[in-house]
Amino acid sequence: MSLAAQPADAPAAANTVKIYPRSEHCISRTQISENALKVLTRLKKADFEAYLVGGCVRDLLLGREPKDFDVATNASPEQVKQIFRNCRIIGRRFRLAHVFFGREIIEVATFRGGVDNEESDRQVVHEDGRLLRDNVFGTLEEDVWRRDFTVNALYYNIRDFSVVDYTGGMQDHAAGVLRLIGDPEVRYREDPVRMIRAIRFAVKLGFTLHPDTEKPIYAQADLLKSIPSARLYDEVLKLFLAGYGLQTFEMLRHYGLFGILFPETERCLATQEQDFPRLFLIRALENSDRRYNDGKTLTPYFLLAALLWEPLQVAAQKRIGNGENETLAYQNAANEVLARQIKITAMPRHITQSMRDVWFMQPKFSRTVGTRPYRLLEQPKFRAAFDFFQLRAETGGADPQLVEWWAQFQEADEELRKQMTAPGKSGGGKPRNRKSGRYRSRTKPVVNPQ
Repeated sequence: MSLAAQPADAPAAANTVKIYPRSEHCISRTQISENALKVLTRLKKADFEAYLVGGCVRDLLLGREPKDFDVATNASPEQVKQIFRNCRIIGRRFRLAHVFFGREIIEVATFRGGVDNEESDRQVVHEDGRLLRDNVFGTLEEDVWRRDFTVNALYYNIRDFSVVDYTGGMQDHAAGVLRLIGDPEVRYREDPVRMIRAIRFAVKLGFTLHPDTEKPIYAQADLLKSIPSARLYDEVLKLFLAGYGLQTFEMLRHYGLFGILFPETERCLATQEQDFPRLFLIRALENSDRRYNDGKTLTPYFLLAALLWEPLQVAAQKRIGNGENETLAYQNAANEVLARQIKITAMPRHITQSMRDVWFMQPKFSRTVGTRPYRLLEQPKFRAAFDFFQLRAETGGADPQLVEWWAQFQEADEELRKQMTAPGKSGGGKPRNRKSGRYRSRTKPVVNPQ
């Protein structure tokens, strides 16, 4: 590799490329998607360079099944499209070619390069250092230094089945270290989302952050405020709905990033009383992680409703204290909390509506007489709302006896339901400790999955 292709802040120990032949790594073609192999092979036959790169190589080395397969090549997006009729060019910030094989998409990226005067109009940099558009193409040697972490900059070469390493990524991979390529402060300014990705990858892979990668996060967390809210919403889903949400939550708080993503929730956590609402949020995250690891579906609105539940309570109680009707207070508080959060993480309308459904059904669980329980049971979001209510009861925020009543009511036959909802026969709730907002009960709640 020529040093001209390497940025001045590249690691000094990585001045030369190291090739790991097939005998020195564990990646086998049998582990690679057939469609990815088709893309690699056809690019090679067309006399282009073609490599698997990024997370798929990293995961294959860990013995994990990659979620998707990404390809890097010296072919331009237009040239890729000429080779594959089932291809579509996407992206503005950086143009990519997506090759479609039914439901599987193989993403093909052209090698990125440095910036020169002739191509400066193809790279747009914000005054704060963020890259707004980056369509400068280059060579493999240049592409390496544009990637984020060393363990994500390993290239699997289809020509000889070797792994190409310019950054010491194989050594970091073996040591379980996540290290940014280049000057971390500069790289975080280029794309502040890299701070979130660092946390996500560290938790997902069980790696530790290299000290140079870790240190700037504390001081540069505020850079995330410049990121478009739609992009941050997508990142939040990756952070909390991938089976390790609780660990991610703790690490985000440690580095001051959670407060950027959910500022009102962070303020509530900072002023919590008797470990509430932190315990409720932890149980909600544990619940989602358990469901993911059991192969069950996850609904983003459920966890987002949990993340913003306490800010909703604070806003509603403030309105009630000012004399507003309780139902109206909660509706208006929901409008306020969601309007502020959407500016940070642009949650779609169908998500926020489902969050409202879960929230507004919570007080209705205390109404166990007459026809109201029947009507509540027919609501489309009843099951999610009941699971939410159960989590609240498990952490002291609702009456466990009501959870037992509703668990029985759902399974009861029509005759028993009539008896349960008759006046004077309702399960009712125990007295509430108004000062702490928690219920007193010696009854162990029924445990049901979300």
